[in-house]
Amino acid sequence: MMEMPPLQFAQANGVRLAFYDAGPRDDPTPFLLCHGFPEIAFTWRRQIKGLSEAGFRAIALDQRGYGASDRPPEVEAYSIDRLAGDLVGLLDHLKIDKAIIVGHDWGGYVVWETALRYPDRVAGVVSLNSPHVKRAPADPIAMLRARFGDRMYIVRFQDGREPDRILAENVDRVFDALLRGPLPPGEEAGGAGAGADQDFIALAQTYDTAQDRRPPIMSEAERQVFVEAFRRSGFTGGINWYRNITRNWENAAGRDRTINAPALMITAELDPTQFPPSGMDALVPNLTKHLVRGCGHWTQEEKPDEVNATIVAWRRRVLGQ
Repeated sequence: MMEMPPLQFAQANGVRLAFYDAGPRDDPTPFLLCHGFPEIAFTWRRQIKGLSEAGFRAIALDQRGYGASDRPPEVEAYSIDRLAGDLVGLLDHLKIDKAIIVGHDWGGYVVWETALRYPDRVAGVVSLNSPHVKRAPADPIAMLRARFGDRMYIVRFQDGREPDRILAENVDRVFDALLRGPLPPGEEAGGAGAGADQDFIALAQTYDTAQDRRPPIMSEAERQVFVEAFRRSGFTGGINWYRNITRNWENAAGRDRTINAPALMITAELDPTQFPPSGMDALVPNLTKHLVRGCGHWTQEEKPDEVNATIVAWRRRVLGQ
């Protein structure tokens, strides 16, 4: 299993954040790597190695609620304002003026929103699987409930702490089910159910590896890093991000959604959870797009060499560094 740099800690934005830091300290615009749900900074291990070996500084953090970072108890502590503030607070701690902020899944949302709030701290944005979009015309949770019903996992996350308990009691099943690549189009995966409309909480209780034909995307030792991290932390911190969706939507009223920083949008051909990046060009004028063929949701895990090469080539072309 790939060796990670030493885990470090920073007091930033009122919480203690855990992070890894590799590569030359004189890099004028380091990469700051932000994971999604349910992930930890370890998911970026191949980008930390690849980017640092290419001559760049790469920093990956356990975001608040995850891994070795703090997990405040209040739901409102996980609003997008707090999450964006964490990134800037970490840059302040490291005395970094500007960074290229990179996000996957929920981390993609965080980096787009950070670029909106702190444009002077962002040299560029890279998002994997999470496009930048206009503000929804109505409360996103109400829209999801109307479209998919009460059993859709994001809707279920809003109601009490029962989902937190179920996931915490089934950590092995959660990661055995999630950390898999896609089958070719048209082939059925069995009882895996990995679409955006799935009842992910029920899946955690009923998943059977023997019925799933999708290939694992990492070794058993790597999967155990995720399992052990979430056995320690539980899932409540990450789920609390979802419990702020309505609050974030309300607070976005009237905000200009245009991002002028150079940006790279990496999409995956076979990701069943990904919204199409249509309409992004108007919101992100300096946008480059790259489609990863034959790839599912865990793009940095499934196709690390292509992801790394795409990011490095984009940086050198756009920033001249």
